[in-house]
Amino acid sequence: MKKYINKYVAVLVLLTTLTACKVSKDVETPKDALPENFRNTTSTDTTSIADQSWKEFFTEPSLQKLIDSAIVRNNDLLVAQKNIEAAQWQLTQSKWGNVPKVNFQATATSTRLSDNSLNGLSTSTFLRRKHVEDYNAALNLSWEADIWGKIRNQKRSALAEYLQSAEAKKALQTTIVANVSKGFYNLLMLDAQLEIAKKNLTLNDSTLFVINLQYESGQVTSLAKQQAEAQQSVAAQLIPELEQNIAIQENALSTITGTFPSAKERKTTLGAIALKENAAAGIPSSLVSRRPDVKNAELALKAANAKVGIAKASLYPTLNITAAGGLTSFEASNWFNTPASLFGTVAGSLAQPLLNGKRLKAQYEISKIEREKAVINFRQSVLVAVGEVSDALVKVEKLKEQQAIVAGRVATLQKAVKNADMLFKNGMATYLEVIVAQGNLLQSELDLASIKRSSLEADVELYRSLGGGWK
Repeated sequence: MKKYINKYVAVLVLLTTLTACKVSKDVETPKDALPENFRNTTSTDTTSIADQSWKEFFTEPSLQKLIDSAIVRNNDLLVAQKNIEAAQWQLTQSKWGNVPKVNFQATATSTRLSDNSLNGLSTSTFLRRKHVEDYNAALNLSWEADIWGKIRNQKRSALAEYLQSAEAKKALQTTIVANVSKGFYNLLMLDAQLEIAKKNLTLNDSTLFVINLQYESGQVTSLAKQQAEAQQSVAAQLIPELEQNIAIQENALSTITGTFPSAKERKTTLGAIALKENAAAGIPSSLVSRRPDVKNAELALKAANAKVGIAKASLYPTLNITAAGGLTSFEASNWFNTPASLFGTVAGSLAQPLLNGKRLKAQYEISKIEREKAVINFRQSVLVAVGEVSDALVKVEKLKEQQAIVAGRVATLQKAVKNADMLFKNGMATYLEVIVAQGNLLQSELDLASIKRSSLEADVELYRSLGGGWK
């Protein structure tokens, strides 16, 4: 008997030492998914503006206050945090996969046997009783040997999914930070345009006053008066429209910052906000570590690798060890009488899937397809990220050129309006020349404010597309 026991123990030791067996080979993150440089850049400098925290990148106090409120109160971010907490509990749960399951159970039963049953006749004959009592208190243990790495892969999958939930929150935060800053810059643009409209309306009032005097003196016709009034109404109509847009933008910022609609503080102007000079983009390979959505896709591949391992391990035999031990007795008075009431049992089982083998094989093939999809999704996330960075880089460059051109046009038109007004008052220019100059200046100043806003948004988009905003 001792010989057989030793062989049994030897087999168990051998099987349990095989827990590091790996039945599936992982697919590595594709190295060729990332280009060497962004479009039209050849820099080898790994420094990137995405390394800056959002408080370093956005230095305006009013904007910092809005972003801070959004990070603390935004409901989407709060949900993302709850997803992280749930994933953390799942990870904790997976770590107990290798630990034996131990349950304590205590039972007490009393049975009145039938006089006409075999059990009843034999019990009354040998035990001289019609009632049978049974008292049991035991610890039950069960443990699955992780021979093929199924439990280990479950841990890997849970860890990857936990890290994915964290990256998902980071990605959401980068978007929220970018949207808050864009909304703030849009408010500054609307403020600037409102000021332009009011200033132009004052200028139109002055021109209309002179034309009315000339009309009363018979120097101009009613057509001049009507056209001047029409030009004045253009600037006047802009004021309520811009005030409406300001209120709507403030309401949008309230929603994203988790507050009820209210006015938003801004102690600066559009002109006082400086554009970023020579913003460093780094190299594409850094996107994997800096950009949360790309990192999320990489983690999805790791989770898919683990799930393939789980599905493959399910095709192989499972070794389960069970044991039970405790106290049992037919009489309550002898229940805890030791060692007479002690009992114990140990068993080992090896189960190989047979009839459900095709179902498990199908699950394995599906898991491999899901892994192939994860590789494709990773490649796509890189393509999107590199494309967004390239778009932002060209916007930053070309919007600066546009701003310089429009700024020159505004300066020219400002001189033209002054000259036209002076010539008109001295009878050397017609009212049409004055009206056209004022109209062109109004539109050019509005365009300049819009381009400045777009330039600031391009800086924000470059920062976000590089992975900045979650630190």
